[in-house]
Amino acid sequence: MFRRELLRAGTAAGVIAVTGCLGGGDEPAFYEGFEDGLGDWERGAAIGPEVDIEEFEWELGVSETEAASGNHSLRIWNEGDYDDGVTWGVHPVSVEPGRAYEVTVTAQFWSESESFNTLRDAVVRLGPEPPDTEEDFPNPGVNTTALGETPYGGLREPLWLADGWREYRFEWTSPELSTDTLYLALGHAVIWEGDATHYIDDITVEFAER
Repeated sequence: MFRRELLRAGTAAGVIAVTGCLGGGDEPAFYEGFEDGLGDWERGAAIGPEVDIEEFEWELGVSETEAASGNHSLRIWNEGDYDDGVTWGVHPVSVEPGRAYEVTVTAQFWSESESFNTLRDAVVRLGPEPPDTEEDFPNPGVNTTALGETPYGGLREPLWLADGWREYRFEWTSPELSTDTLYLALGHAVIWEGDATHYIDDITVEFAER
């Protein structure tokens, strides 16, 4: 068990099994199915300053309980006692510096059931730096698909919209990148008091040079 700035104006207005910058044919440049375990994925969590991070309980690991395809997925559990907190996994993604891209990221998220209440938000981010805090992910309701060029891409959208698996997707118009590494982070943020488990699978990242 683990205890635990952009785009803030937004919209009110993979273990990566295949690597490479642009992919080829019909294959995505990056794909994650967690069939080989956690690999190089790292764990992260954050909670507001009024709560000590050591008091926030969370777990992240590979599971056979649910899978969108294959036999495994990423399982993330966290508590909701504080009505706050976010838990994520992050993995580096290699890119060619000095280029700008149109990027498409998709991932399957599993919820136990459909709910009229927003109990958790799915959070996804791809950018030059890994996240450190909840504020490093987009604000609620933000999806960079509609925002044009932004410093990083991502989304924060409600979970529990379907019983079982549901696809989440965003597009990112990147600036010219000065780095050779981007960081893909996926997880979920506490909205409603109460513990919750979600699964993530079939992560794809596709690049098209601008």
